[in-house]
Amino acid sequence: MSTGIGERVQRKEDRRLLNGQARFVGDIRLPRQWEAAFVRSPVAHGRIRAVRKPAGAEARVFTAADLADVRPIRAQSSLPSYNASDQYPLAKDKVRFVGECVAICIAPTRAEAEDLAERVELEIDALPAVVDALKARQPDSALLHEEWGSNLFLTTFFDGDIDSLRKTAPVVIEREYSTARQCMNPMEGKGTLAHWDEKAGQLVVYTSTQVPHLIRTGISEFLGLDQGQVRVIAPDVGGGFGYKCVLQPEELSVSWVARRAGRPIRWTEDRREHLVAGANTRQHHYRLTAFADTRGRLLGIDAEITVDVGAYSVWPFTACLEAAQAGGNLPGPYDFGIYRCRTYSVATNKPAFTPYRGVARPGVCFAMELTIDAIARAVGREPSEVRKENLVPAAKMPYTNVTKKFYDSGDYPESVAQAEKAIDLKGFRARQAAARAEGRYLGIGFSTFTEQSAHGTKVFAAWGLPLVPGYDQAMVKITPSGSVEVRSGNHSFGQGLETTLAQVASEWLSVDVSRIGVVMGDTGVTPYSTGAYASRGMVMSGGAVSKAAEVLAGRVRRHAAHLLQCRAEDVRLAEGKAWHGAAHVTFEDIARAWYLRPDQLPDDVETAGLEVTEGYKPDIDTGVFTYATHAAVVEVDPDTGRVAIEDYFIFEDCGRRVNPLILEGQAYGGAAQGIGTALFEEVLYDANGQPLTSTLADYILPGPAELPAFRLGHAETLSPYTRHGIKGVGEGAAIAPGGAIVNAVNDALSPFGVELNSLPATPERVLGAILKAQAAREAAE
Repeated sequence: MSTGIGERVQRKEDRRLLNGQARFVGDIRLPRQWEAAFVRSPVAHGRIRAVRKPAGAEARVFTAADLADVRPIRAQSSLPSYNASDQYPLAKDKVRFVGECVAICIAPTRAEAEDLAERVELEIDALPAVVDALKARQPDSALLHEEWGSNLFLTTFFDGDIDSLRKTAPVVIEREYSTARQCMNPMEGKGTLAHWDEKAGQLVVYTSTQVPHLIRTGISEFLGLDQGQVRVIAPDVGGGFGYKCVLQPEELSVSWVARRAGRPIRWTEDRREHLVAGANTRQHHYRLTAFADTRGRLLGIDAEITVDVGAYSVWPFTACLEAAQAGGNLPGPYDFGIYRCRTYSVATNKPAFTPYRGVARPGVCFAMELTIDAIARAVGREPSEVRKENLVPAAKMPYTNVTKKFYDSGDYPESVAQAEKAIDLKGFRARQAAARAEGRYLGIGFSTFTEQSAHGTKVFAAWGLPLVPGYDQAMVKITPSGSVEVRSGNHSFGQGLETTLAQVASEWLSVDVSRIGVVMGDTGVTPYSTGAYASRGMVMSGGAVSKAAEVLAGRVRRHAAHLLQCRAEDVRLAEGKAWHGAAHVTFEDIARAWYLRPDQLPDDVETAGLEVTEGYKPDIDTGVFTYATHAAVVEVDPDTGRVAIEDYFIFEDCGRRVNPLILEGQAYGGAAQGIGTALFEEVLYDANGQPLTSTLADYILPGPAELPAFRLGHAETLSPYTRHGIKGVGEGAAIAPGGAIVNAVNDALSPFGVELNSLPATPERVLGAILKAQAAREAAE
């Protein structure tokens, strides 16, 4: 049975994960290991006057003064007007958010380290907290980084001739939209264990990361070590979603202390640390004007986007990635020609922004999809019909949009048509009318998006980032026993890469995935890769494995041809064997000849052997685009504001599906996160910058009772620019739910004159919108 590309192969990694045999940072125990705990700032903004170590424990407590030789984390950008921030791994002079690390304490156990941290005394003079990004843009706002003279990390601008549309467009829609701040909540928080290996002359860092090679670069840069002196090992990682693709200040502190203390030091993040001090994401504000004709055909968009990115610029992606993505991706899959957009990346006294599944696109999708529905209401048409007429048609592919995004392939309107059919739009409208007669309020909403994946060097360079991803590399070899080993510098934190990379190798070598081992996450033994983010794993790492396996398959045929006494072009690989007619040799026979019995091979044998390392990047450098349409049916209780999802359908096209089983899991998980964005998740702060959602009793995540039975449909439009036509799919399903669900809520509540434009659509917000609309009607009467 084939286990190559396209097969529904069970995940190789699930056995150890489900049987408790996985090895996370928290499971590792080294000789003489101690644990760490951090002293964190209790105020959002203040000047540090003193940090007093407990008497008798001075050697086990470290502050910024101790780490004076550690460079601050500084993420540079080449973009004009960019302001860089210095984030010391332990705060120096000033604290800028509640939970910022001020000191690190070490002890034989975590409990003892926490007790020691409680005894450290902080003297901090509080400063005014900046918690509202719109107010932070005002000239009278308190400043986080006084040397800037403002609170702006960056302003960007797309220019278009909007003024002409203001005079001529028959339909003008003006709206404000907002999305809430979120926390990422992977099952496993951050964790780092470091020790100095005297024999190797290396700092060995076990850390829960998506990007081990990047973290090695960051640690070496900021600790002043040669990269050859740093080995980063990412063991099993319990989820990341982007949270673990930047250098964490704790990684630097733990690494420095481990070397100074001369023993292994470990820190693992607890849930409250994550909710208070972990990176945040998603908080956008939009002022948007759309121009359309009388049928609802989009003519242009004018937008202002403010992104609350927190106190510091993260390394290497900077605080500006979110706004850069928002401005560039706001037009989404729509075909129109005039666009103007200004974006503001604003510093506030909150944890720094980190890329999160779908970077910026859940916000821009929400804004655009609600705008499409608002246009449809203005022209009196069904929103899905207006949506289809505005989407880039298949006949225009490949298509370069108004922000120069190059859409490689697909049929965007067909995804809406498939969603309409699956959700039975016509039948729903009849059911909706009947329900309203009974006092029940049903609504339907659609949301369509594109997901740019496997972004190329030109894209990242245009964003001004200090580190630009290029080629991905992979090694594939036949072992002496005839099995196959794949080594990739990428890493898996739940995506199933151990399985899908093995499937790509199996496609060329015909070896069952059970006999293909995949090694990832260790800079000491894997080829260089910038890691897992931006849905790049299967396009980039999969492409590298494919290229290496193809070359290796050619070498296997040549060795087999000598053993079979035939020409190499007459050898075919199947079932883990090399065949010439009915005769065959096994991979074990071939490996034995190469490794153990070279006398069986000709004198002029190719000495490159059975181990191949290849680099790869797609034929196009601007990324490839997955697309999808989500359709949601909801029921809204107007007395309580509660939203219940009755039906949810996803139709997506991600090119060649390497493993449909894993793809479906990605869709379910992403949509679950998107529903959290749409209905539940919100990080709240008071006026002093104190977090109000520091436990899972306050920060609400969706569970099984809140999630629908998702239904999926698929198309396979192959990308002409990648190996096997693969496109990235990891982020997509998290992008659309906000737009689909809130459009459905607005449809359900249209008899009340309600239009909700904020996320999440909590019962409080929904009920508030109903009461506000009711008050407006009564005042008008």
